[in-house]
Amino acid sequence: MTEENWDLQICCMGAGYVGGPTMAVIAKMCHKIRVCVVDLNQKQIDAWNSETLPIYEPGLREVVSDRVGKNLFFSTNIDEEIQRADIIFISVNTPTKTQGIGAGRAANIKNCELCARKIADVSTSDKIVVEKSTVPVRTAEAVTRVLNVNDKGLKFQVLSNPEFLAEGTAISDLTKPDRVLIGGQQSPEGLKAAQTLVSVYANWVARENILTTNLWSSELSKLVANAFLAQRVSSINSISALCEATGADVGEISRAVGMDARIGKRFLQPSVGFGGSCFQKDILNLVYLCETYGLDECASYWNQVIAMNDYQKKRFSEKMVEKMFNTVTGKKIAMLGFAFKADTGDVRETPAEFILRDLLEEDAIIHVYDPEVKREDMWVELNYTCGVNHTTNPKLETSVVTSTDVYDACDGAHAIAVLTEWDEFKTLDFERIYKSMSKPAFIFDGRNIIDAAKLRTIGFEVHSIGKPDPTHFHDL
Repeated sequence: MTEENWDLQICCMGAGYVGGPTMAVIAKMCHKIRVCVVDLNQKQIDAWNSETLPIYEPGLREVVSDRVGKNLFFSTNIDEEIQRADIIFISVNTPTKTQGIGAGRAANIKNCELCARKIADVSTSDKIVVEKSTVPVRTAEAVTRVLNVNDKGLKFQVLSNPEFLAEGTAISDLTKPDRVLIGGQQSPEGLKAAQTLVSVYANWVARENILTTNLWSSELSKLVANAFLAQRVSSINSISALCEATGADVGEISRAVGMDARIGKRFLQPSVGFGGSCFQKDILNLVYLCETYGLDECASYWNQVIAMNDYQKKRFSEKMVEKMFNTVTGKKIAMLGFAFKADTGDVRETPAEFILRDLLEEDAIIHVYDPEVKREDMWVELNYTCGVNHTTNPKLETSVVTSTDVYDACDGAHAIAVLTEWDEFKTLDFERIYKSMSKPAFIFDGRNIIDAAKLRTIGFEVHSIGKPDPTHFHDL
């Protein structure tokens, strides 16, 4: 198509976990809209233009392959793509601040501001600017001020359009969303801009599932949604600890509680803890916002969700050491899974890294198997989040081995820790694994995905999250 034949032209600043998949699906669903994802990172853009995408997400490669070069493009030519776009999405990282005011809780919106300054600097026509990044409430106010001080007389409308994606199901979340949320100023110009973005999503999303609100409601809704989901995880994990102490079965409790229509069944599966780039970051952001507005009791309430998650991870690693005769020094531990959840290679804030850190402190030898996680990504995350690197731990290279075969990882191991709910772990040949392991052979199931009773008949000593230990309780 020539320039004038496109219904709209969209530029997305940021080629990461949100920007890439979101724009790919828009291109798939809207063939008369030109979509270009831009980024400063040439390596990232080259990967999007290759057969080996920079992220793993089921179904993503097929979507990208179908539209790339037609109405979907990936480029480092940021200025040109901003100038030609009608709508510009800001989809950049907003990490938690590590120093200064609000360190450890507040989101650093530096990247959003830099995007706004670039847009104001190079634009030659009016634009609609859309916050796709997860940001603190009232960030749009700052973005608007930066845009409106341009000396070219240009007009910008800022919208909030938060993503509600779950990694591993991002493509289905995008093609069949529960809702699309669009927030804008309640002025004639703001409402018109919101309707323009509504028209994009209306190509495949039912109009009743596209919600329009004011800017601040939209910005805050994303933080609240993730806080509520994480709260459910921490709630059931707190009950899992009580179950292990009393002989109750958390699976039976989840089923009984979840059948109450007022509560529902989702997010009632106990685990070693939640991870990923969103939950902890967004809750800490919410805590900081509450503190900023003097709502200390509210801040304390939401901070407890994080405290419970930290407790669950520490409880898991301490139980491993306790059950293995209070020492894992020199023992081989097979860690099955390192991604924070199945169907993704994302390791950000993964519970597995905290278990690995704790076991390293006990001088264990850890063999990690994950079908999608790259060793390089594992090192980067361990250093960034846990401070574990080759300087702080000179023996790291020999203490942590990454295996490409799950049976090699388990061979000779004293224990197995299941830390990601990959389907392949449910169907492993555990009789073969048992024969190859040191005895007694321990399994610590951090996802409750294996048949504990069956494994006990093979000879394993199995410990699951929130399940009664039959060697401890004799009245089950």
